[in-house]
Amino acid sequence: MSENRRVVITGLGVVSPIGNDADSLWNALSSGKSGVDFLERVNSDGLSTNVGGEVKDFTGDIADFGDLSKDQKRSIRKGIRLMCREIEMGVAVAQKSLQNAKIDLETQDLDRTGVIYGCDYILTEPFEFIEGVTKCLEGHDEFDFTNWGKLGLPKVSPLWLLKYLPNMPASHIAIYNDFRGPNNSITLREASANLAFGEAYCTIVRNNADTIVSGATGTRIHPIRSIHACIQEQIAPRTDSPATASRPFDKNRAGLVLGEGAGAIVLEELETAKKRGASIVGEIVGHGSSTVMSKSGVADFETAISNSVRGALRSAKMDPEDIGHVNAHGLSGVKCDACEAAAIAKLFANNPSPIPVVAPKSNFGNLGAGSGAVELIASLKSLEHGVLFPSLNYDTPDDDCPINLVTSHDVPSGDSFINLNVSPFGQASATIVKKFS
Repeated sequence: MSENRRVVITGLGVVSPIGNDADSLWNALSSGKSGVDFLERVNSDGLSTNVGGEVKDFTGDIADFGDLSKDQKRSIRKGIRLMCREIEMGVAVAQKSLQNAKIDLETQDLDRTGVIYGCDYILTEPFEFIEGVTKCLEGHDEFDFTNWGKLGLPKVSPLWLLKYLPNMPASHIAIYNDFRGPNNSITLREASANLAFGEAYCTIVRNNADTIVSGATGTRIHPIRSIHACIQEQIAPRTDSPATASRPFDKNRAGLVLGEGAGAIVLEELETAKKRGASIVGEIVGHGSSTVMSKSGVADFETAISNSVRGALRSAKMDPEDIGHVNAHGLSGVKCDACEAAAIAKLFANNPSPIPVVAPKSNFGNLGAGSGAVELIASLKSLEHGVLFPSLNYDTPDDDCPINLVTSHDVPSGDSFINLNVSPFGQASATIVKKFS
């Protein structure tokens, strides 16, 4: 790698339950706004929860994709029919990040511009198969699979799969902007965003590209996905008080809150950004990742998180005391939070004072793969303003979570942060960002 190539952030795009641009996100976080409410996008009658962080003002309309050229507007409007909601959100934030970065496609070196994106695995919505299944039920008491090829399949759209492939956000973004550089998709659930940022960083450092659009999109609010989450993970129970459901690191936390959202950033090699007069909002200086699971399939969150942080610090050539704050995964799960807190406490034990920790999932729940991207942008805004935002619903400290969680508006952000995420399977990822100087 060319150690002289620095990688800076020049554009931000957000779709979240508490704001669909970076400034709105910051204003909501700094004012203690919650985006968790009663579920509307899915019927919660059969679920173990009735609340979630929904993006209520994102409909997939062409207006949600920002200020587009006529050609882009025509192409994206045509392409929306091949996008499920997750892909729509992912493409929208990418376009917003490019607009925020003031990238001029007429002068941009498109051969040196790529896309590296994170995504959840995406489940098909049931309506895609209803007509076909119904055809196979006619005259039978139960579904007759022998009739599927003849009667059912012809009733399924021949393009249905394109709406749900996790590599499609990166593909769409490249096509709509004619980006011809490296293109990659990473599908490792909540770890995806930081892994995408790390790969984008390395791609630019090793001189395979000068500009990369990187981000992630995800959801836990879906007719099938929500059921899977309730079966497989610890979910916040039904409640009459949605805004208090997500309680990272609090002693009375009871599980994650379902959410949806996406975030994207434009990464550029420093000299490339300077040459076009870009406004620089931060610099990626390190990244790390680790997966730790027992032979019986039990995730070791603490070790995975510790390894990813150490790797990121080595990559950045920084010590723990050089980090200004930690943007934690902060899931609100009993085990995951305790393991993450233990890792943070040990890693930063020698700091002169306890390192500040923020947990924005308290505001909007678990956005799946989109979480890490939205959270990184939240911390970037903290660096800009010089102060951290308070985490919500931290009413009773837990001895099992010995960290310095921020609950006030007067804690300095420092000049750098580490962004942490981990999947239920022990896949952890970390990105270190510094204030540009």
